[in-house]
Amino acid sequence: MNQNQAHLALVNRLKFKHLALLVALDEARNLHQAADAINVAQPSASRMLSDIEEAFGFLLFERNARGMLPTALGAVTLAYARRSLADLTRFAADLESKRRGGHGQLTVGAIMGAAPDVLAMAVSELKAERPLLNVRILGETSDQVVQLLHRRDVDLALGRLTTPLQHNDFDFEPLAREAMRLVVRASHPLAEEVVMTLDALTAWPWILQPITSPARALFESELAGAGLSTPSNVVECASIFATLQLLQNSDAVAMLPESVVRDYLRAELLIELPVEIGKSLAGFGLLRRKNETLSEPAEYFIALLRKYSANSFIAN
Repeated sequence: MNQNQAHLALVNRLKFKHLALLVALDEARNLHQAADAINVAQPSASRMLSDIEEAFGFLLFERNARGMLPTALGAVTLAYARRSLADLTRFAADLESKRRGGHGQLTVGAIMGAAPDVLAMAVSELKAERPLLNVRILGETSDQVVQLLHRRDVDLALGRLTTPLQHNDFDFEPLAREAMRLVVRASHPLAEEVVMTLDALTAWPWILQPITSPARALFESELAGAGLSTPSNVVECASIFATLQLLQNSDAVAMLPESVVRDYLRAELLIELPVEIGKSLAGFGLLRRKNETLSEPAEYFIALLRKYSANSFIAN
């Protein structure tokens, strides 16, 4: 069998159900759970995996006591499977929207610090001009939106790169600064203090973003620079909404984007503490997968993001 015949044989044997199984296995690392995820019996899933590996001519997963781990070639195959399924899902959603008289779909990942300003204004104008365009917004923190972008669950994202090597996979275009504020509820014992240090706050309860987020990395860096340890009484919370609720019902301290807490400060539901923090936090921006052509709605939305962020980003 020549190379072209081998390629054709592989194409003829692969089905989208096979790709769905591979993605489910990549997420669950367990055949039983993956079978449940795609609604097939485990014996059927096992046969499907055997067929897939036979078609490719190599093992995609190593089976061991810790579960099923992708081989080196398996990881490349899984990336293709995830990309293909994401493209098919978007195509199906876009086609269904057009069938119902709509005008496509746009899915955006966004940190919550971008939502009240740049994102909200861009989406508002987009929907005013294209009311039948289906817009979805996912994510809250940069580590979440980068993962969504990597998994192809979103077309583009607003956030920050979270590891040094991600620039190899994503293009980043700075859009705006994100000022951070230390806040507590209005009835907090510290609400009347006019002079305060970060040191004095470490004894209080804190609500912090996960350690993988840029904001948390910044907070830990500020502590290290001041020779302080991480507070011992901490709730880790990736949800901005949950953080705001916890703040209003406890004596916890939190570091949140100014754009998120602005209305709460004006309504005097929260009080900003007189401690400057977060000056070194890099601005957020547009994240997109390298060398990928986006749809016309996505490119137009990017133009709107640039329009509304034009006066927001100030270089160091």
